[in-house]
Amino acid sequence: MSTSEAPRLLSFGCRLNTYESEAMRDLASKAGQGRAIIVNTCAVTAEAERQARQAIRKAHRDNPGARIIVTGCAAQIAPDKWAGMPGVERVIGNADKLKPETWAALDAPPVPVTDIMAARETAAHLVTEFSGRARAFVQVQQGCDHRCTFCVIPFGRGPSRSVPIGVIVEQLRTLVAAGYREAVLTGVDVTSYGPDLPGSPTLGQMIRRVLALVPELPRLRLSSLDPVEVDEDLWRLIAEEPRLMPHLHLSLQHGSDLILKRMKRRHLRADAIALAEKARRLRPDIVFGADLIAGFPTETEAQFQESIALVKECDLSFLHVFPYSERPGTPAARMPQIPVPERRARAARLREAGAAAAARYFAARLGREERVLLEHPDRGHTEYFAPLRLLGGAGQAGEIRRLRVTGADADGLLAEAA
Repeated sequence: MSTSEAPRLLSFGCRLNTYESEAMRDLASKAGQGRAIIVNTCAVTAEAERQARQAIRKAHRDNPGARIIVTGCAAQIAPDKWAGMPGVERVIGNADKLKPETWAALDAPPVPVTDIMAARETAAHLVTEFSGRARAFVQVQQGCDHRCTFCVIPFGRGPSRSVPIGVIVEQLRTLVAAGYREAVLTGVDVTSYGPDLPGSPTLGQMIRRVLALVPELPRLRLSSLDPVEVDEDLWRLIAEEPRLMPHLHLSLQHGSDLILKRMKRRHLRADAIALAEKARRLRPDIVFGADLIAGFPTETEAQFQESIALVKECDLSFLHVFPYSERPGTPAARMPQIPVPERRARAARLREAGAAAAARYFAARLGREERVLLEHPDRGHTEYFAPLRLLGGAGQAGEIRRLRVTGADADGLLAEAA
């Protein structure tokens, strides 16, 4: 089998999965597994698992002789269930999927999936390319030490482990040399970065050092942040560092204090509002996205309305809305459940509030000039992570262009060359 072939990747879920999928593509290619189909699963919701199962069935139906390899959080949590699917030849756990020896040993008898809860370090593979993407992803952290009542991810990812700063710097330098102009630092719980490393650097301290050591990187973004774990160095960077993009995505989940307590979150409603207010004092143009769950067990209509109200109180512009999905074995799955149709209806209403918030933001940008990373010849995202479409021409994917906003639609901003 030729090592020049690249395996087919079917990736579901978070940005960390995106990074890991590219790492596995490279590892599998070098191990001579270029004709494999690798499915990187997600366990956040039942829908994510359903989509992965559907993709496996389709891959097996369309490629009956292909070697199908399943990995990711859902596979880590219930390996036997995935191994029993028609066409699946091997299940690889999260602790082993970024190890070269795993891919070199695929022709040997399978071994049991490693217990992820015993993990003590994060496997990090140097990624040089993100196929079809203009934005790069860099893993800085793995796992989570917290136990939100709705979340099964700690059982798929294990305890929190941090990637050493030197490894992050090497990865960023490699990506910049490959032509990437923007990178996203990603992990499961990135604000927990550092206490397991020598000197216990905080997330902000790591970012400050990384930006100093990789001055050739034009743009840096952060993935989802916990509202109560922003350290002082990160606050200073938000205020003073132009290469740190003025967009923060917040892991809020809900707007009701009682529901947040039942979720076993680390913040309350006032903490989210205080973070948004402080960030705007330091950087008035900053924009927020947020994760919100609708229909959590016991949620009343009044409590749901507190989430709706939080969109305006924090001036959230971009929402990721999820109807609550019970995960087997979690405490929330044993709580009194909201009927599924009502969960979906509330999620739809919350998405409507999000669409209205985005429309307000888009309207406020009319006539302004934006610096846009083009991810396709005619599409990209601004520094504030607003989607934008270039009219009357085309650019080159991967370049940063200065464009003037001339309009907006439901999908984002419309612009012309400045």
